[in-house]
Amino acid sequence: MSSSNYAYKVALVGAGGNQGKHIAEELVKGGKHTVTAITRADSKAKLPAGVVPKVVDYNDTSSLVEGLRGQDVLIITMSVAAPPDTQTKLIDAAKEAGVKFVIPNEWGYDIERNPQLLYDMLVGERAIKIREYCQSKEVSFVGVAGGFWYEFSLGGGDIRYGFEIEKREFTRIDGGDIKISTSTWEQVARGTASLLGLKIYPETEEDKEQTISSFFGKSFCVESFNVSQNDMFEELKKVTGTTDADWKITTENHKERYDRAIKMFQVDGDWRGFGMAMYTRAFFPDQAAVMPNTQNKLHNLPQEDFEECTKGAVEYGKTFTMYG
Repeated sequence: MSSSNYAYKVALVGAGGNQGKHIAEELVKGGKHTVTAITRADSKAKLPAGVVPKVVDYNDTSSLVEGLRGQDVLIITMSVAAPPDTQTKLIDAAKEAGVKFVIPNEWGYDIERNPQLLYDMLVGERAIKIREYCQSKEVSFVGVAGGFWYEFSLGGGDIRYGFEIEKREFTRIDGGDIKISTSTWEQVARGTASLLGLKIYPETEEDKEQTISSFFGKSFCVESFNVSQNDMFEELKKVTGTTDADWKITTENHKERYDRAIKMFQVDGDWRGFGMAMYTRAFFPDQAAVMPNTQNKLHNLPQEDFEECTKGAVEYGKTFTMYG
């Protein structure tokens, strides 16, 4: 079986970041892949052990192409605040360097199932434009979707899952019973590594095994938990040793909260409104933020411990700052 039909050589943008770090660690741990971190000369990010740094100049196309030469796949993980043309520069360079496919900077919800959800979350236009750009350049891509990151979202303040853990405040959206798909960074990393362990293409016409190419132009979906705000609250009370009486609980209508968030962002220029709108949309009654077509079972992803991950969110909340 040809080694050229596997994605052994992985180039990773954002290898020192929250999601990128976990993907790099998982790939290195598996022992099947070599991981190269595409990085700037002035980057202060600490790279995981076993990752090879490759310094590039994002303003020099030849530097980017050289950085990606010989790689099988380019994985892009970066902040939404990164310059908007960064991804297209990387995709162009990947094409020229002969990279076989790209995993773009999505890491959210399944675009095919409900593109309107992504538009309502204010990230749809950017994500779909990048997909269309890949198609226009004839660059194969797979979107990895894990929903919102669990510890990051639960521990990240009221604008995310509605909790100020340290202050013991909970904003319940409607009745708090709408379930969503949410994942830890580790689970998304495990899913990504498992995807990259597949053959890229079928070996023969009779070969019916799942391949990476079966996800080209689509989303590869994973999740850790399918839970509601109330489910999270019950777990939070358990791990903090508190009861309802210890918390200030307020209720807000989903549409009123969403509209308030849109005004904060689009009228007042407050970026917290962007986050609040994105998260609030997940808890609308249509339950659009549930992903029923996850690959968890087929890829033997573990069922994580809800309590332990909630403890992780509490710890994350102690160090979280909005712009830190």
